[in-house]
Amino acid sequence: MGTRKAKAELLPGTLDMLVLQILLRGHLHGYAIAQLIQQLSDDLLRVEEGSLYPALQRLELNGWIEGEWGLSANKRRARFYKLTVDGRKHLTEESTRYLQVTGAVARIMGFA
Repeated sequence: MGTRKAKAELLPGTLDMLVLQILLRGHLHGYAIAQLIQQLSDDLLRVEEGSLYPALQRLELNGWIEGEWGLSANKRRARFYKLTVDGRKHLTEESTRYLQVTGAVARIMGFA
């Protein structure tokens, strides 16, 4: 029997914040965004296509990211996303709110 990490559930709005944070690294396509989230979370967070692509569309509609078509490293057509100025501002606001909420939960649970 191997050990498997339990899939962590995200708080509402967290996926959007994570995507914006990942896009601070530069222009990335959806698959690369999902892979980075998984790698940086030590395989605890896995973003399925059914969650990621609607989130990318929502972020683009809100003006927080911009997408453009290009070719991936394996020469496949892919949509590459970048953070906008409004996206950076929103990320700062959401990060602050996230720290407040998780801090409150930590206090209640006796972790802080």
